[in-house]
Amino acid sequence: MAFKPANNIQDLQYFGEFGGVNPSISDSSTYTFLSAKTMFDTFEGNADGCYLYSRHSTPSNLYLGQALAAMEGTETANVTASGMGAITSVLMQLCGAGDHIVSSRTIYGGTYAFLKNFTPRFNIETSFVDITKMDVVEAAITPKTKVLYCESVSNPLLEVADIVGLSALAKKHNLKLVVDNTFSPLSISPAQLGADVVIHSLTKFINGSSDTVGGVICGSQEFIDDLRNVNDGACMLLGATMDSLRAASILKNLRTLHIRMQQHSLNGMYLAEKFEKDGLKTVYPGLASHPSHELFKTMMNKKYGFGGMLTLDVGSLEKANALMELMQKQNLGYLAVSLGFYKTLFSAPGSSTSSEIPVEEQKAMGLSDGLIRFSIGLDADIERTYTMMKACMKELKILE
Repeated sequence: MAFKPANNIQDLQYFGEFGGVNPSISDSSTYTFLSAKTMFDTFEGNADGCYLYSRHSTPSNLYLGQALAAMEGTETANVTASGMGAITSVLMQLCGAGDHIVSSRTIYGGTYAFLKNFTPRFNIETSFVDITKMDVVEAAITPKTKVLYCESVSNPLLEVADIVGLSALAKKHNLKLVVDNTFSPLSISPAQLGADVVIHSLTKFINGSSDTVGGVICGSQEFIDDLRNVNDGACMLLGATMDSLRAASILKNLRTLHIRMQQHSLNGMYLAEKFEKDGLKTVYPGLASHPSHELFKTMMNKKYGFGGMLTLDVGSLEKANALMELMQKQNLGYLAVSLGFYKTLFSAPGSSTSSEIPVEEQKAMGLSDGLIRFSIGLDADIERTYTMMKACMKELKILE
């Protein structure tokens, strides 16, 4: 039977304290105990259903975590204050001094900066590789390697990871495969393909309204328990805790994710096909010209399409900036970082979300100055959007 992530979310039933159709929000930082022994047992992790302090967990956070675990098909999940809070906690939990990580070279700039500049302080080193080449990935693995890290669809170049192949490599070398699935919720289910840990920035598509920062770690009960451990758990001790009010807000938005992702993908596919036909250098996993188009098709939950992210290379940073400013003036979207909003968002990654990556390394991976990353919105009339975008490009002589 096919994995149906939206059904798994929908099948969860929560009632509020007074019968509300939304669960009650636990707006407390600390919790009372009826006995001193229960407090002791809770600190030791042996009192199921009891709460001690909101940095550890709250009912609201557990509701959201349960729904996200259902979406990804993992045993459980832990929500965090941001996507980076999820990423850093996972990597610090899995690695110690002297350990090594093999990572995709095209990843979110913040993750790249953490691995390149921050973890070496703890004597944790990272090799950045072309994740699409299995022989290159395997050649980078050493006896000290503990983690294979990638994004399902990479930021910003939209490279697609072969999660099944990477999982086989991870098992062969006794590594943990950690996959950031922020760009492709519902479309790809990494845990079903062999990933050990799945991460999301909830800030993006999952929340969908650009009003909240959040993250999640989906994995085994054992690993999530380790992260929450009061003595040596990275989530507990590093303190990237989501607020209960935010957890409740994201849970409400999560319930419409399946509708939104279908529209994001529909609009993304329409624009990508049109732009490519116009002769623009267009990258979108749904295009047959994408080098990993067939691979994506083998991994995807077809109902949710190829996602809402596409890139256009307009030749120079000057042209990219002029186009983005004009599109914003014409109310076609916003010149802003992030993604997953109802309006289209666009930015030049080389000078924004990937600016942490040195220029020479950007060039080596094919990240050009003229590249614009689009997070395609929920436009009801995508044909009109295309016509208006094309007019902007003609005005700036990007298209004849």
